[in-house]
Amino acid sequence: MPSTVTPQRHARRALVGLVVVILAGIALNFVGVLTAPGTTFAVKSESLLPKLGLDLEGGTQIILHAATNSGAPATNDQLQQSVAIIRQRATAGGSPDAQINVASGGNIVVSLPGTPSQATINSVRQAARMDFRAVLLTSAAASSSAGSSAKPYTPPATLGNTPSAKPTNGSDLAQVTPYLQNLYDNYNCAASNDPGKADPTKPLVTCSTDGSVKYLLGPVEVPGTDIADAQAGLATTSQGATTGQWVVNLTFNGKGTTEFATISQRLVALTGAQNQFAILLDGKVIEAPTMNAAITNGKAQISGSFTDASAKQLASQLKFGALPVNFGVQSQQTISATLGSSQLVAGLIAGLIGLILVFVYALVQYRALASVVLASLGTSAVLTFIVLDFLSWREGYRLSLAGVTGIIVSIGITADSFIVYFERIRDELREGKSLEGAVEAGWRRARRTVLASDAVNLLAAGVLFVLAIGDVQGFALTLGLSTIIDVLVVTLFTHPILQLLARRPFFAEGHAFSGLDPRALGAVYRGRAQFREPAMAGRARAALGEAQRRQTIAERKAAELGGDGKGRD
Repeated sequence: MPSTVTPQRHARRALVGLVVVILAGIALNFVGVLTAPGTTFAVKSESLLPKLGLDLEGGTQIILHAATNSGAPATNDQLQQSVAIIRQRATAGGSPDAQINVASGGNIVVSLPGTPSQATINSVRQAARMDFRAVLLTSAAASSSAGSSAKPYTPPATLGNTPSAKPTNGSDLAQVTPYLQNLYDNYNCAASNDPGKADPTKPLVTCSTDGSVKYLLGPVEVPGTDIADAQAGLATTSQGATTGQWVVNLTFNGKGTTEFATISQRLVALTGAQNQFAILLDGKVIEAPTMNAAITNGKAQISGSFTDASAKQLASQLKFGALPVNFGVQSQQTISATLGSSQLVAGLIAGLIGLILVFVYALVQYRALASVVLASLGTSAVLTFIVLDFLSWREGYRLSLAGVTGIIVSIGITADSFIVYFERIRDELREGKSLEGAVEAGWRRARRTVLASDAVNLLAAGVLFVLAIGDVQGFALTLGLSTIIDVLVVTLFTHPILQLLARRPFFAEGHAFSGLDPRALGAVYRGRAQFREPAMAGRARAALGEAQRRQTIAERKAAELGGDGKGRD
């Protein structure tokens, strides 16, 4: 006969699986932190704890000043749009609790937790406008230019800047006027040029981002606004093997796909520098690959000397769009924590007090079952710590006081699940079932209630996370994570533990301190579905006697004739 899986065997498997998950999570965090870039082992070991947010640790405040191409002050709409884009970039960069606000004088104040890198600062302040232009001329950059090397070179006004013939496309060399040729020949990449403000409808002289190569480019043929999506990833070969090189994969919208297909089909037939197309970010060439085949599927790939961080930074900048105006860093300073470690300690003490109160209530109400409550809450705390630690080093998540509040609130949610389950078990015991049967039947009844309750909480946390920003998002995130962990703990720990305890004599025989004594619950099982009515407590018996003494003559006769329900009809 095929062997059946007993509840106890199922419980052991669930507990072993939970232990494996916990150990794997701890190992993953340990390896991930220690293999991440860092200076010393001491610095890395500190990263084994979740990072703290702006309100608990402090951070860096950057004041950005807006500057339009025309020199006019930025409008309020441009500033508000910039705030939305910067907030999206900060969230994608691992700072969802960054505080970003519009200040007077066309300024935007950005407060980032911790000490942000220069790449992070560039991510929030750069316009990040990407363009695609055809290459007309290219050569190694000169080390000096005519005139002063500290200022951009300007060709003589006597040189003509009108094409001898109307250009037919972006690769037509008729665009190279004497003025542009002179500018290209004397262009100094080390000078304070600002190609990001160039007219997109005209040719452009610019350099690569490292200043080693200079270019003369045609007008913009595919603007960055035609990029539908940008994702960072590792390049792969035609066989699907990973090369280990970070790239940014672009997907164009319908209009961009058509434009890119047109330019690629034209460049394939050209030779030399004209076979290249330049990818520009804020007027600087980040890559100028040759066109070996036409690209008609609307997908392109940007490669170069990218790291994991720089590739993700560029992808987030392109994905969320360019800033409507350029920004310069007006000031940058370190700010102290608004709440600080004392408030964090106060929050943890509040959580500990709440945990103690829950345990005391469980001890009074459920006696020895309170140990199951305490062990389940401890398991939930361990899983929550593992998840937050993983998000901290992997995604840059920072725990704020609002996030701590979400964790404290989740203690009540988890306690509700235990109460529902224990009460269902008690109901089954009142109906005369054995403890093993009551545990299984009670779980089937409690599971639906627990899942429905947690689903509502998870839905509320999800809506709050999507619609809110900043600290409120941190509260919603920890609340949602704690709700998911509650389902896992009740399923993989609390229920299996009770399945095992149901075989222990202390609980199975209904010890008075077990919390599962059928006599104390109001029913005693006698076998063959026969029950003995529970004995009344002293106060209940006295109250019933008093009620009987106050009955009228008619009420007493009715009770004698059949009101007792013993079958006198």
